[in-house]
Amino acid sequence: MAQRREKKTVRSKKRKIHIPSGVVHIKSSYNNTLISLTDLQGNVLAWSSGGHIGYKGARKGTAFSAQQAAETLVRAAHEYQMKKVNIITKGPGPGREPVIRSFQGSEIEVETIKDITPRPHNGTRDKRPKRK
Repeated sequence: MAQRREKKTVRSKKRKIHIPSGVVHIKSSYNNTLISLTDLQGNVLAWSSGGHIGYKGARKGTAFSAQQAAETLVRAAHEYQMKKVNIITKGPGPGREPVIRSFQGSEIEVETIKDITPRPHNGTRDKRPKRK
């Protein structure tokens, strides 16, 4: 009779990376809110969005879905033992404020909040108004 040999699987331990400070990038549109957690060099550590949480369609653009996405990133920041973050927001959507509040309400210290929403400096001419 043939003997069965059981294979032993060797798994390496997951290293805990200690990153003391990072940057939270928020791109908020009317349809969705994308949130990225990066280190100071810009390497993405974790990301989340309204669609990534599980919402579809118009629910992705709500403030509640953005808040839930931010809470998942707060947990990811705790895994990296992050103590301080800088927040950079971009876009006009409704998800900007709940994300900032989620990070301020956690144990993570918010150092700066910066808005880099692109605005024209008198660029091309606006479209003509619609006729009634």
